[in-house]
Amino acid sequence: MNHPNTNSQRALIAAILASGTDDLNVMFLAFSMSAIIAQLGINGAQAGLIATITNLGMLVGGLVFGVLADRYNRFKVFKWTILLFSLATGLIFFTPNLGYLYLMRFLAGMGVGGEYGVAIAIMASIVPAQKMGRVSSLNGIAGQIGSILSALLAGFIAPLFGWRGLFLFGLLPVALVIWMIFAINDQQVFADTQARQQKQAAAQQPSIKELFQTVELSRQTLGLMLMTTVQIAGYFGMMNWLPTIMQEASGVSVKDSSTWMIATIIGMCLGMFTFGRLLDARGPRLAYTTFLSLSALSVYLFTFARTPLTMILGGAIVGFFVNGMFAGYGAMITRLYPDHIASIANNVILNVGRAIGGFSSVVIGWLLDVSSVPMVMLFLASLYLISLATMLSLPNLKAKNYQHQLQQLAHNH
Repeated sequence: MNHPNTNSQRALIAAILASGTDDLNVMFLAFSMSAIIAQLGINGAQAGLIATITNLGMLVGGLVFGVLADRYNRFKVFKWTILLFSLATGLIFFTPNLGYLYLMRFLAGMGVGGEYGVAIAIMASIVPAQKMGRVSSLNGIAGQIGSILSALLAGFIAPLFGWRGLFLFGLLPVALVIWMIFAINDQQVFADTQARQQKQAAAQQPSIKELFQTVELSRQTLGLMLMTTVQIAGYFGMMNWLPTIMQEASGVSVKDSSTWMIATIIGMCLGMFTFGRLLDARGPRLAYTTFLSLSALSVYLFTFARTPLTMILGGAIVGFFVNGMFAGYGAMITRLYPDHIASIANNVILNVGRAIGGFSSVVIGWLLDVSSVPMVMLFLASLYLISLATMLSLPNLKAKNYQHQLQQLAHNH
């Protein structure tokens, strides 16, 4: 039988790796969209709806699997979420029509949306609270590595086997689940957590309504939803539009080149690593004030990039601040809400942000049509200032340790 410490280490590794595998699967769409449009004979609006449906699946999956994980067995639900997005992605290989593709992407989105919060809750049950920033940063970095691997696979697989063959590689995370089944004794790792969950479930079934149980909690939950919406909106705005904006504004061509994307992703990884350590050392108030302020500034200054070198360096700097903060939400939310609703809190807050923030690409496209590039950059920069004002208004983020007082109140109750 595995030693408890070995089991915990393996469970932690599995939770971190899972984020890399779900980003790997999600990004397959970005690298195969043009081929899908051509082969299925669909228009731009129908193609855009594929991503929208995926985001809606993430929201539904986050709600459903978050509740199931907190009420029953987090590690078992965790494995089911990975299987769902892996199998649904692999089944895209057999796509006969657009309706089938919509269905598979919705199911894959459900798995991805469910996996995130459950993985964060699993990490929080293993890692001391004062180290969660660093650990959740590894979770975010794994996701960026998954995106890079997706690009590499697309480069090698798609030319040989087409876009369908690329999605077949979405089955790879099944191997992670098989490893977990044989390598991790989850009953041994999560005995204490499951005992707490069962005790809480006997008194009160964990539910989404607990996020809004008091005026203070409602204000906190809505504030964090706004912050994650800005996080996702900024990310989509940067990755989908900034290269195009700069190309049109200055005539600098970045088309068919992965250099900008790689530099930006490297910047994101370094930002996540730095932010996680700053969050653990100094708390969320200083960490988010620093990164949100510099995100607004760096996005605006990126307007002045005029050469390939300044675009690459600017992309890395913008990526460092804009997406470095993503690593902090899981660590922060697990300390702001009681343990028995950790999966629910993380999944609901992040996936509402995904569902709303994903529309930023539409807003930016509209702004480009009716206004100018400076207006777009002003819009993106202002989002971070709105998020900063929201963060500063949340009283539970003032303290360095920011342990939510309602956790003790819930325990006493």
